[in-house]
Amino acid sequence: MKFPLSMTAGLAGYIFKNKMRPRPEWQKTVAAAPDASNPFRILPSKTAVKSQPHPMIHKRFPLVLMLEPLHACNLTCTGCGRIREYESTITERVPLEECLSVVEECGAPIVSICGGEPMMYPQIGPLVAGILERNRHILLCTNGMFIQKRLHEFTPDTRFYFNVHLDGMEKNHDLAVEREGVFREAIEGIRVAKAAGFKVCTNTTVYKETDMREIEELFEYLTQFNLDGHQIAPAYGYSAVNDREIFMTRDDVHEKFREFDRLAKKYNVRQTPVYMEFLRGERELPCTAWGNPTYNVKGWKGPCYLITDGHYKTFEDLMTQTPWESYGPGNDPRCEHCMMHCGFEPSAALGINAKFSDNFKLLSWMLR
Repeated sequence: MKFPLSMTAGLAGYIFKNKMRPRPEWQKTVAAAPDASNPFRILPSKTAVKSQPHPMIHKRFPLVLMLEPLHACNLTCTGCGRIREYESTITERVPLEECLSVVEECGAPIVSICGGEPMMYPQIGPLVAGILERNRHILLCTNGMFIQKRLHEFTPDTRFYFNVHLDGMEKNHDLAVEREGVFREAIEGIRVAKAAGFKVCTNTTVYKETDMREIEELFEYLTQFNLDGHQIAPAYGYSAVNDREIFMTRDDVHEKFREFDRLAKKYNVRQTPVYMEFLRGERELPCTAWGNPTYNVKGWKGPCYLITDGHYKTFEDLMTQTPWESYGPGNDPRCEHCMMHCGFEPSAALGINAKFSDNFKLLSWMLR
C-alpha cells in the first residue's frame, strides 16, 4: 500500500467526521487588520475575473500541520524563501512545549516538521516522540545531512518518515542547494536510516530548468534503497525569491508534467492521481490553503505556507480572520501560477470537483 493502513483509515475517518460536523468556531469570519511587518509582503492588485467561492469555505478544517520549529538552516538553497523572509528571527526557535501545544490546538492528523532545517532543532528527538505520543503521523522534512549524526535520537515507527529533499542527481542537486557534497551526504543519511529500520521518502521540487529525464534517473537510482515513496511538486515563486528564470507559469507546469504519469506508475510517487491530473492540466482544483496551516516562531502564518500576509496568535484566529475568499487563482495575482501540493492536494483529498471514476482511481493507487 502507498501508506500504512492505520494512516489511511485514520485520515479517511477524520475527513468524514469533519465534513459532516466541522467545528463551528472555525467557520466564523472576523475582520482583521493586515500584518505590515513582513517586508516581503506584496499587496495584491484587483483582478478582472473572480473565481467561484470555494465549495468548503464554510466547512474549514486542517489536514496537515506544517510545523516550523526554527528557520535556521545549514544551506542557502536557491528556491528557499524562509531564510530570507525570516532573516530577522532566524536565530529564534519555537519552544518544545509550544510545538506540542499547537499540534493539539490544530488537531490535524498529520504533522510535517519543516523549517529551516528541523534536524538543527536541539529537541527534535523529544519533539517527534511527543507528537507520536499524541497519535499523529509525521513527515520530518530534511536535507538529510544530519540524519547519520542524530539518528540515535529517534525510534522507528510506522507513523514516522524522514522526508529527504532531493532536486536531481548529484551535480544539479548540489547546484540547487549551493554546496558541493550535499547529495552524497543525503544519500548516506537515507542509507543509514533505512538500514536502521526507519521509513524514508523523498521530496523533489521541479523548476523551469528541471529535466524530467533526470527525475526518472533519480527515482531509478533510489530504488536500491527500497524507499517508502516519493513526493514531487512544481516550484512556487515566493515573493522573497520570485525569479521567473527558475519558477514556472501554469502552462510550464502542464508541459513539464505532461508525461509524468508513466513515472508515477513506475515508481512509488505519493501524490494522488487527482492532483497529478491537475498538474497535467486535465482538471481544475481550488486552493484549499487552510488544509495545510503553518506555525512558526511568529505564530500561525496566513494565508498559507507560501504567502505571508499576517501572523496570528491562535489557530482559531487564523481560520476566522484570514479573508480566504480573497486568495487562490482568479482572486489574487500571487496565486495565479501556484500549483503546490500544500494548496491543492487537500482539495483532491477532500473530493472537491470529484468525478465518478475518482474513487476507483484512488483505490487502485492506494493498493499499488
